[in-house]
Amino acid sequence: MIPSTFAYDRAESVAEAIEKLQSAGGDGKLLAGGHSLLPLMKLRLTSPAKLIDIGRIAELHGIAQVGDAIAIGALTTHAAVASSTLVKEKLPVLVQAASQIGDIQVRNRGTVGGNLAHADMASDLPAVALALDAEFAVATPDGNEVIGVEDFFIGPMVTALPEYSMVTNVKFKLPPAGAMQVYEKVPHPASGYAVVGVAAVVAVAADQTVNYVRVGMTGAADVAYRAKAVEDALMGHAFTEAAIDEAAKFAAVDGSIAGDLYASEEYRRNLCVVHTARALKRLLNA
Repeated sequence: MIPSTFAYDRAESVAEAIEKLQSAGGDGKLLAGGHSLLPLMKLRLTSPAKLIDIGRIAELHGIAQVGDAIAIGALTTHAAVASSTLVKEKLPVLVQAASQIGDIQVRNRGTVGGNLAHADMASDLPAVALALDAEFAVATPDGNEVIGVEDFFIGPMVTALPEYSMVTNVKFKLPPAGAMQVYEKVPHPASGYAVVGVAAVVAVAADQTVNYVRVGMTGAADVAYRAKAVEDALMGHAFTEAAIDEAAKFAAVDGSIAGDLYASEEYRRNLCVVHTARALKRLLNA
């Protein structure tokens, strides 16, 4: 497929990118890695009149610890995240997810900010962002603001980003010391997207009861969600196989589970239960 005709421009700074978005009058799109946007353009599911290339804005690259979070620049690639020593040490769940995104070409060009701002319902990173209480730094025409992950994802490919704005970095909160982390995924055999993806973070007290738990789900519903019913079922209870099996029954409760040509709603509900249990048991047996 061939996209419709479009103009190309390049921004050298965040401020310039915002200005160019405004001048496009709602008919411009930011181009980072392009692995989400360009396929949609080829299918003519979106036809922007102008692409604004932000790939050379240096301030949007990088990984660093900032207080109790790991801050990742919006243009940082999935490959850079997957190979980062800091992320491997502090947030292994993010490394596990980033290393499973698409194929090597996608990981080398696709970006963290672009992936999350695209808000694909089958993308891997939204589940991890939810499990790590992420915060999005956003540049807007009126200045900078921060949007929490619980408010960020609104619907399929719809976020709370204001008009003419862009994500500049994402802060992933560090879990409590000693917390265990895992990402479990059922990949679509052709695309690699998550049919169901589960990001789990669990900490247990000295008496082996759960005192911290986050479970993020992607792929199963029309938008990524926190499996709060699973969290509630585990919190304060002994972290055992029996408790996990009981809690995992609630994995599909908090999402509007969807079916498609590949997986029916019933099948996805079952996958949510099975793979939430598998993810948590991986932590139990680690």
